Amino acid sequence: MRTISIQPATHHSAEQATEEIGAVRKVKLPLTRRELLRGTGVIFGHIAAGSALAALAPSTAWALELRKLNEKEGRTLMAMGKVLYPHKQLPDAAYALLAKDLDAKARKDADTAKQLVAGIRSLHQAAGGDFLRASPEIQLQIVKSLEGKPFFATVRGQCITSLYDNDIAFAAFGYPGASWDKGGYITRGFQDLQWLPEPPLEISPKPYFG
Repeated sequence: MRTISIQPATHHSAEQATEEIGAVRKVKLPLTRRELLRGTGVIFGHIAAGSALAALAPSTAWALELRKLNEKEGRTLMAMGKVLYPHKQLPDAAYALLAKDLDAKARKDADTAKQLVAGIRSLHQAAGGDFLRASPEIQLQIVKSLEGKPFFATVRGQCITSLYDNDIAFAAFGYPGASWDKGGYITRGFQDLQWLPEPPLEISPKPYFG
């Protein structure tokens, strides 16, 4: 089985700039063999065929290796992330990055690990045994009941960067990525606005290239 080992997006330096115009950055997800994944938990998933990410990734199967949390704990964090920031166009692989980043924090800090494990346990208890099997309505009620608590703040805060600052989200939302390391935005999105009429030339002159 060929799988994609999910890793945080790699940001390129100015020296690696290219002349590509408007293209979504290539998702760099190195392949790994299933037997090499030996963490405390491994989550497997698939990328929908025909999706924007499927066209970029080298395989439609992905794998997330956890080092501190187990598989169910990782999937529970993914489910909570979907409740907090629901996006139909975001694949599970994006929410898996949330679990991976929280797992990394738990591995580095014992207090964070205890907080996450206790918070995950509270989600399951509130759901009557299994948060993952609860209906979307019940999951929303449970997550709302945790607002203001440290566990809620930790997961919600991590969602901001884990879910949106990566190539998976860029591909899903059609964002071509940063332009500064590719020579600027003049030829990468400056004139891409489609939902407003073209302004008169006297108030929006053509860009100067020198």
